[in-house]
Amino acid sequence: MLVLNTNRGETHRLYKQKLEELTKLQDGISSSIARQKKQLKELSLALKKCKSSLLADQEETVQEIQDMIKEWQNVFFEMEAYLPKKNGLYLNLVLGNVNVTLLSKQAKFAYKDEYEKFKLYLTIILIIISFTCRFLLNSRVTDAVFNFLLVWYYCTLTIRESILINNGSKIKGWWVFHHYISTFLSGVMLTWPDGLMYQMFRNQFLSFSMYQSFVQFLQYYYQSGCLYRLRALGERHNMDLTVEGFQSWMWRGLTFLLPFLFFGQFWQLYNAVTLFRLARHPQCKEWQVLMCGLPFFVLFAGNFFTTLRVVHQKFQEKTKDSKKK
Repeated sequence: MLVLNTNRGETHRLYKQKLEELTKLQDGISSSIARQKKQLKELSLALKKCKSSLLADQEETVQEIQDMIKEWQNVFFEMEAYLPKKNGLYLNLVLGNVNVTLLSKQAKFAYKDEYEKFKLYLTIILIIISFTCRFLLNSRVTDAVFNFLLVWYYCTLTIRESILINNGSKIKGWWVFHHYISTFLSGVMLTWPDGLMYQMFRNQFLSFSMYQSFVQFLQYYYQSGCLYRLRALGERHNMDLTVEGFQSWMWRGLTFLLPFLFFGQFWQLYNAVTLFRLARHPQCKEWQVLMCGLPFFVLFAGNFFTTLRVVHQKFQEKTKDSKKK
């Protein structure tokens, strides 16, 4: 027993020693990367300044250097995904100054996979509850449960996405930000008291929620399959995620989703217009009417113009490629 305890003590001491060595190594690599990124930024700015005065034969050399800078930036991004980093403002507010960086590929992928499953399961649950509220139960209590579930769902998504970004996931800004808006919208819907205005908008909102959850289910099903194929071909990063929108990598094979997305986006606009009209109703006294209309309009504008920009970029790329041929 004494020998066993001695071995355990020695193993624990060795573990603490290796942990200290790892921490020092991480700090050294992080500071080295920060210095090199600063140098690359200075080099990139210097190249931009002198680009206008370059000769024709020098432009090709400068372009090669700029391509190398982009490659090194990608290399540093991959390296930083395995190094501890400071949390953003949101994670600091929610979790405090806790290190959320996962150190192994297996741990990162497992967390990403669990995030995807969480979205899928909650989407199915939301379809069932919204259907129940719309067609089977007309009660403010069940509506409140549904809206509370939406608040919790979107809050949880924002936290998990922030952790995934810290671990190397490249989630575009709007597709993260629109979850914060959805959280606010769901919170306002939760506080909206029962009355004439609420009942006039209730069925429209629940029908929209059903459709939105259905489209999100379609997106998960087809995006996950597309991402799997692209990862196998080495064209996508292992930490890329499914999103509730349209990104450039979806162009091949997922364009059939665009009509569903555009219809949902214009439904968001229709919700905003309906709420703005209700806000002018003589019997409207609830502040929630206008406070729900504004987020719906912002969601429409952000989703629609972000999707439109991706489609426009892809058409431009196809035009350039056809001209080269």
